[in-house]
Amino acid sequence: MSTDLHGRVALVTGAAQGMGAAHARRLAAAGATVAVNDIRPSVELAALAEEIGGLTAPGDVSDAVECLRIAGEVADTAGRLDILVANHAYMTMAPLLEHDDADWWKVVDTNLGGTFFLVQAVLPYMRDLGAGRIVVISSEWGVTGWPEATAYAAAKSGLVSLVKTLGRELAPEHIIVNAVAPGVIDTPQLMVDAEAAGVGLEAIHQRYASDIPLGRIGSAEEVAAAVELLSDFQLEAVVGQVISCNGGSTRARA
Repeated sequence: MSTDLHGRVALVTGAAQGMGAAHARRLAAAGATVAVNDIRPSVELAALAEEIGGLTAPGDVSDAVECLRIAGEVADTAGRLDILVANHAYMTMAPLLEHDDADWWKVVDTNLGGTFFLVQAVLPYMRDLGAGRIVVISSEWGVTGWPEATAYAAAKSGLVSLVKTLGRELAPEHIIVNAVAPGVIDTPQLMVDAEAAGVGLEAIHQRYASDIPLGRIGSAEEVAAAVELLSDFQLEAVVGQVISCNGGSTRARA
């Protein structure tokens, strides 16, 4: 079964670099018109939109009003809105007692709150079409937790519960909600981990790879393949699930 997204319109958040850019390229290659979002306009965002024949949709997704504006502008410009890939992320790390309160909530408000606002914003357009696909990017840390990442892990865990609940709530309307929980992926976000550990980027790559059965960290393109699968309108029976792309570092129980 090949994915055919011709005629579909997708919104991918946090798409200026890393996994978001990979998701956008993958969906565009499958035929979708892709609107790429990041917190502000940039040369990188504009270049990606031009490369994939899409459009830019900058804005701060942690702001409910901005989410409504972004979704409305995409739907007005492209004529519809079929797919949301909630990929945006903000992460900082610190021991619990040293984590600044305002920053802790910024992590939660961006990752969890932003996805909540986005789903609210896109739902009317999907309901008008009688179907939709929502793919939320959680994290392995949202499943397992991680030291000194309390805000990020808590927010990503909240996304898992959000997806399971929305999967049940929206499936009767053929709006299918699922999540991807990447493990350690080779993206610029790993610099946060390296800086928190006081080591270089290559050292943090090797440190994480040593605990992964596959023997290496993942690539953004591998996660994008899972996103494409969950965006496919030919696949409807997968509902409220969390696909773990982590090289085997966590495994399902029988």
